[in-house]
Amino acid sequence: MTVVDPAAYLERLGVARAPTPSFHALQALQLAHIERVPFENADVLAGRPIRLNAASLVDRLTEPGSRRGGFCYQLNGAFAALLAALGFKVDLLAARFHGDDRMEPRFGHFALRVTIDGEPWLVDVGAGYSFRAPLRLEVGSEQDDPSGTFRIQSPDDGPVPLAPGDDAGALDVAWRHRDGVFRPHYRFEPAPRRLDEFAATCEWTRTSPDSPFTQGWMCAVGTPAGWATLDGRRLRVTSSGQEPVDRLLDDDAELGAALARWFGVAPLSW
Repeated sequence: MTVVDPAAYLERLGVARAPTPSFHALQALQLAHIERVPFENADVLAGRPIRLNAASLVDRLTEPGSRRGGFCYQLNGAFAALLAALGFKVDLLAARFHGDDRMEPRFGHFALRVTIDGEPWLVDVGAGYSFRAPLRLEVGSEQDDPSGTFRIQSPDDGPVPLAPGDDAGALDVAWRHRDGVFRPHYRFEPAPRRLDEFAATCEWTRTSPDSPFTQGWMCAVGTPAGWATLDGRRLRVTSSGQEPVDRLLDDDAELGAALARWFGVAPLSW
């Protein structure tokens, strides 16, 4: 993992000084990242190339005045470099989301495993609307999070068995829905990976007409009270204990204003 200077990155996260590696520091960093660095696919929609190296990924988030975000490869790639620079033990893990009727391509997502005092945690700042705190890498236990209740489970315990190419040790992150049923969120594999191993699928995700990221806006950012998400032109703002507020942004000016306000995307940047 490339070592980077963490000072500007920590400033972007609103962290005054470099923390000593600990679970509480990791938890605070993940939450700050989710609330201050938006998940957004502006680079994909604008056709911009994506350079998958740690220095470039960190630089684009920390240039003066930046409010830029990104999607999984950009956000988790940069965050992994920050954690390594702070002294955390971090591994990149290949992952893929469960679709409605099929799995994403292998390496379609990636997550992080951070090991603290011998205990591994699943960390993710690049999944959009998802868990906000590290999940203990312990199969079967239900774990409460501001976004709901999650558990790590074997694919044998869910509706989708291992897919072709999955590592035999792959596990699912499952999320309890309103009906009380745990449903798979995404699948990850335990073997550590290098950043360059994700390059081919990142390029497919960035360019393919079959990629969901090329179809329209996909944005999410955590707020102190909940989430703001954008799916195409539908903006949803959620607050804990309240009904979500949905708006369809048919007007381009209204869409641009929402992108700038919630996700740091300049209205004319695409």
